[in-house]
Amino acid sequence: MFNTMPFYQTITINPHTQLHLWKIEESLEELKAHLHLRPESHQRLNGMKSTEHQKGFLSVRNLLQYLGSSDFDLSYDPFGKPLLAGKKFISISHAHGFSGLVVSAVNVGLDIEAIAPKALRIASRFMDVNTHLSGLSENEQIEKATIIWGIKESVFKIKNEKGISYPNHISELPFQLSDGRATARLDFNNQTEFFPVYFVKREGYIFVCTFESA
Repeated sequence: MFNTMPFYQTITINPHTQLHLWKIEESLEELKAHLHLRPESHQRLNGMKSTEHQKGFLSVRNLLQYLGSSDFDLSYDPFGKPLLAGKKFISISHAHGFSGLVVSAVNVGLDIEAIAPKALRIASRFMDVNTHLSGLSENEQIEKATIIWGIKESVFKIKNEKGISYPNHISELPFQLSDGRATARLDFNNQTEFFPVYFVKREGYIFVCTFESA
């Protein structure tokens, strides 16, 4: 179907969860060439001003098609959470170089972030820097700040409730970069919830999957 192999990898996180990754290397024309889109998707695509966003949008649809589904199997609930026909829970994310789709038996949030110095520059706005970044080299601090931002994004994708603040309501229990796993905590509306987190690094990007506890 494709002249190149942009499908990158499937990572089995646990027996009930698979993370599928697409490396975005094609032009817009190549991404469109083999796709069949719903009218609503054509409208969304045409309303995007950024080529990067268009490529992310189209690469996710190519990923669906590669996995045996299509844009016609994808819909969204009133809160914007994606739904895939025949699948219990999914989450979608894309950054400049990658798009991803995670399918799970439990509610899940996926976030993809490029590892970049900006995460460290703004870290104090969304995390406790002293708790998480002390004793690390600058590169390790950048990577860990990126992971923590991804954790907060993915927790919000699961909860998606108005009023949740990243610095005030979402925190992370201490973890090491080598762990590949962490635990997020949400304190909101007089309730405390904990979320198992899985993260992996590939080619300068961080992929964060966060799960709602049963």
